[in-house]
Amino acid sequence: MSLESSPTESLPGKPEPAVDGPWNRVHPASPFVRGWVALAAVGFFFGRDAFERMLQGRDFLDPNLSGRVPWLLAGGAAVLLLTVGGFILSWYFTRYQVAAGYVRVNTGFLFKQQRQARLDRVQAIDIVQPLLARIFGLAELKFEVADAGESAVRLAYLPLDQAKQLRATILARAAGAVSGPETAEEIPEAPEHVVLSVPPSRLIGSLLLSEQTIGILAGAAVVVVVSVLTQNQTLFLALIPGVLGIGAAYWNSFNKGYNFTAAISPDGIRLRYGLLDTQAQTLPPGRIQALMVTQPPLWRIFGWYRMHVNVAGYGVSGSSEGAARTMLLPVGMKSDVLRMMSLVLPDPGVEDPERVFTAGLDGISSVGAESTPGDGFITTPRRARLLAPLGWRRNGFFATRTALLIRSGRWWHTLVMVPHQRTQSMALHQGPWARRFGVADLVLHTTAGPVSPRVFQAGVEQAVELFDQQAARAREARKRQTSEQWLAQVAPQSPEVAATIPAQPAQQQQLADPTQAQTSPQQEDRHDG
Repeated sequence: MSLESSPTESLPGKPEPAVDGPWNRVHPASPFVRGWVALAAVGFFFGRDAFERMLQGRDFLDPNLSGRVPWLLAGGAAVLLLTVGGFILSWYFTRYQVAAGYVRVNTGFLFKQQRQARLDRVQAIDIVQPLLARIFGLAELKFEVADAGESAVRLAYLPLDQAKQLRATILARAAGAVSGPETAEEIPEAPEHVVLSVPPSRLIGSLLLSEQTIGILAGAAVVVVVSVLTQNQTLFLALIPGVLGIGAAYWNSFNKGYNFTAAISPDGIRLRYGLLDTQAQTLPPGRIQALMVTQPPLWRIFGWYRMHVNVAGYGVSGSSEGAARTMLLPVGMKSDVLRMMSLVLPDPGVEDPERVFTAGLDGISSVGAESTPGDGFITTPRRARLLAPLGWRRNGFFATRTALLIRSGRWWHTLVMVPHQRTQSMALHQGPWARRFGVADLVLHTTAGPVSPRVFQAGVEQAVELFDQQAARAREARKRQTSEQWLAQVAPQSPEVAATIPAQPAQQQQLADPTQAQTSPQQEDRHDG
């Protein structure tokens, strides 16, 4: 028997918290939806030979096995009964409870396990529907806490309406808006307002003009040239596995990005996407730690961008699911990017945010950091232009009252935005060549994810000054942190959004972020060499 808890564990001898909610079971079809592969394997093992004989026009059963048919059928029935019995026991011993500020999930009948997570530490909530679950009208509820995604609590599977209501309950209790033994049915799902959607045509175009397309074309050109020069036609056969893998990658990206929709509601930013397997994410306010906007070279033709985020609990995952979950926008126009930025950072901290963000997305300064750049970004000094001949006028940073903007990349444009209160620690890096040219890199540490905030090749004076100033900004921002009230700040700018806010006390319109109340002292390290 094992006990697992996230982020805290139950200790022997420690009294359990009071129970204020009933234990419930998942849908009876859940083990069959999860374990259909096992049933298919049993059927394939016992039916493969008979199926092949039938296709060949022979007897359905081998005559040599006629005397052992009863035993074979008995053995197959026993295996089937054991499998189904295991499914039934798995369902019977899987229970969940929302109680005393925790959500708990008990599983296992031989090796029992209890997982629990504190509601006030919930970072994001997802509703996942694989294809088979969609057929049965079921959904998996998955929510993360701030431990890099290793201890995500899953409830698989619940009826879709029940999953939505339970998600509303968890979000409401995490916000402190509800306490006591209320059930999920008493808390309706919060209203929402759709802010953008990605057309399938744009998604297909973005895939055809993506980075991997450039690699494919370059690789194909090399193979053709080598094949012509060596007169060896067999080289094209080596492309078959690559073509299959590339096709699978394109299909997976299309499947994950299809029907992408972003909406806002009182409980957070809602993202929906998927063709066969659908997923609905809810990011509570203030949980996004860092944001990155990128633009591949070919996307510049149509003015397309993509957005990734770091969210505590999602962590770094090389799988397609992990990449999809950290995608805030698979492909969008500049207006879409600015709209999503306004949700993540309602107060940009500047008087003309569109000009500043546009300079971060596409700007290239005409002078270095030794003069005053026209767009406000402090870039690499002219003396270090040999370290980045193409990008020294592009690499730079700009600090607003609420966030630090970092831009880089001459061909692959990149803009990183880190709210000041999300800066966990910082470090200065300076290698031998950087020391020779009098520059240094400043690295900001946030939660694990696809975004790695780094100021490239800033002048040593500017880097040290930014180091000290950013530490002070982070401390002050954590004292007055109000990102949980993000919707109240966005609503005055949009009557449609204001209509989604229910009439309730102010303390019920925000999701508390207790991680800020327990933030450890600022960690500041300087690494030289």
